[in-house]
Amino acid sequence: MSARAARTAAVAVCATALSGTLLTATAGEHPAARFDRPADGFMAPGTVLHDAAPGDVGLDPDRIDALTTDAASFTRPAPGEEHPLYASSVVLAAHAGAVVAEDAAGWSLRYADGEGTPLPADERIRASTDTIYDLASVSKLFTTIVVLQQVEAGRIELDAPVADYLPAFAANGKQDITVRQLLTHTSGLVPWIPLWSNWATVQERIDAVMNTTPRTEPGTAYDYSDLNMITAGLVAEEVTGRGLDELVRDGITEPLGMVDTGYNPSPDELSRIAATEYQASPDRGMVHGEVHDENAWSLGGVAGHAGVFGTARDLARLAQAILNGGVYDGARILEKATVETMLTNENTEFPGDAHGLGFELDQRWYMDALTAPSTAGHTGYTGTSMVIDPQSRSFVILLTNRVHPSRNWGSVNPARRAVAHHLAYSMAVPPASGSTAWAAHDTGSTTSTLDLPVQLRDDSTLTFDLFADTESTDPFRLEISTDGGATWDPVPFTARRGGSSITAGDGVVSGYHDRRWWRARADLPDVTGSATLRWRYGTDPLYTGRGVVVDGVRVHTRGLPTFHGEQHPERFDAKGWTLTSR
Repeated sequence: MSARAARTAAVAVCATALSGTLLTATAGEHPAARFDRPADGFMAPGTVLHDAAPGDVGLDPDRIDALTTDAASFTRPAPGEEHPLYASSVVLAAHAGAVVAEDAAGWSLRYADGEGTPLPADERIRASTDTIYDLASVSKLFTTIVVLQQVEAGRIELDAPVADYLPAFAANGKQDITVRQLLTHTSGLVPWIPLWSNWATVQERIDAVMNTTPRTEPGTAYDYSDLNMITAGLVAEEVTGRGLDELVRDGITEPLGMVDTGYNPSPDELSRIAATEYQASPDRGMVHGEVHDENAWSLGGVAGHAGVFGTARDLARLAQAILNGGVYDGARILEKATVETMLTNENTEFPGDAHGLGFELDQRWYMDALTAPSTAGHTGYTGTSMVIDPQSRSFVILLTNRVHPSRNWGSVNPARRAVAHHLAYSMAVPPASGSTAWAAHDTGSTTSTLDLPVQLRDDSTLTFDLFADTESTDPFRLEISTDGGATWDPVPFTARRGGSSITAGDGVVSGYHDRRWWRARADLPDVTGSATLRWRYGTDPLYTGRGVVVDGVRVHTRGLPTFHGEQHPERFDAKGWTLTSR
C-alpha cells in the first residue's frame, strides 16, 4: 500500500446491509465525486495540480489504493509465470486538479541480457516516482501539438497537401495527402518501413519516407502509421526552419515546466532513466538512455513518431493543460478552440477507430471504464499510456518499461485497463432515488442476476432507474419467468431522460449511454399469478465500462402501486449485485 493510500484507506466505511454491501460516507468526508454528472467544456484555466488524499476530492480511497496496488503487482510474476509483465512502473492519477495517486514499483534497470538474467542486486536501479521513461508513441502527441501551434501561427493549413510544404512527398501518388490526414492516420501510408536497416544515412531515411507508396487512397481507411507522424514532424521543421526537439522544448516543455521531458536525455541522468530492450539486431545491447524505437534511433533520436523521454509528473502537467483548454499555470500552449478541434473525432467514417488530431479517442481496450466519446489519450510501445477524461475531470498516466529486457514478454494492456478501471470506479454513481441502489459486479467473465418475485395481473407495468455504461459486448438484460425460473423471456422497455430515449425492444442494453441516469418503463406480460423479474448483466473476459446500477424499482397494476423497491429491498434475490450508496 502506498503512503498516501495508507493515510486515507480508513476514510471509506463499509457496513453489511441485506444481501449486499452498503457503502456509507464518513462524517465530514468531502461530497462524492459524481461519475453520473459528466462535465461539459474545459476546467478553469487557472487550475494547477496539487496533491490531495482521495477522500479530500470525494474519491473512494480503497479504489485508489487498488489502482496503485494493481499497477505494482505487475512488476512481480503472476502465479505460474516465469517473469513479470514489466520490470518497473510509475502510475499517477488525478481528479479535479488533485493528484490522488503517485506510486513507483519495481526496477528501472533489472536485467543483464535479453534472456532475462537478473543483474546483481547492487547493479539494479529501483524505480522512483521521478524515473524518466522512454515514452515511445506518446511522443506523437508532442508532434501534434507542435504542428497545431504552427497552424495557429498561420504557417500550416490542416487541409493543405503535405506536398505544399515538402514537395518531394508528392512522389508515388502522395500529392493529395493532407496534413490533417497525417494527424488522423487516414493518409493511406503504410504503418512502418525499416529505415534503420535499409538505408545508411539520416538523409537517405528521410528520402525513403518521402518516396513511399500509399497502400490505400487518402481518406478511405484508417491505418495507424509511424510514417504519418515522422512526416508531420518534418513539415513542422520545414515551415519553421528549426528542429523538432527545439520546437517541443520551446513550445511545450519549457512553458509547462516539464523539466525532465525531451529528446536524447543527458547521460548525466542515466541512473534516473528506465532501461528498455536488449537488442541484438541492431547490435545495441541493453538500450538504456537512448530511444528504444530503431527508426527514431536511426534518425538521431528525434522523430515525429517516437523519441521523447519524460516523467509521470511532467506528463501530468500536459494532461492538465489539455483539461484546462490548452493552458497551465499561466502558460498557454494552444488556443481553447484548437484543443476542442484536437479532441473532436475526425474518423466518424471508421467506427472503432475514433481519432482526433493526434489523440486517440474512445478506445476501451486501454481506457476501460473511463471510456467515452470525448476520452482522449495515447499509448507507447515501451509500455506507456495516458488517458484523459474531460467528462470526469480526471486522468491517469502509466509509465512502464515492459520491453525490458524483451518486447516478447507480453502486453501491458491489462495494467492500462486496471488503473483506468479503478479511477473510474473511485467516482460515485449515487442512487437516483432513496439512499441505496443496486450495483452489478465490475469484473470480467461474470454474470450477475437480480431477481424479484412479483404477483402480476393484467395491465401491470414496471418502472426503474437505470445507469448503464458497458462495453458493447457486455449486455444488460431485463427478463421475466412465469415458470419458476425454468425459462426466461425478454422484457422490452424504453428508458427516457429529457428528450432522449433508449429503446430496448429485446430487453437488452449495452454500450455507452451518456453516463447519466435514465428512467425505464416496461409493460409486463398479461399474466395472472406469480412471476419473477430479473435484471441480468454479463461481462466477457476483456474490457468493462463503469457498469450497471438499478434503482427506484416499482411495479404498478392497473395504475395502482403493488411494489416499491426502496421500501422492500429484502424481496430481491441478489447474486453479484450489491446495495451501494455511492
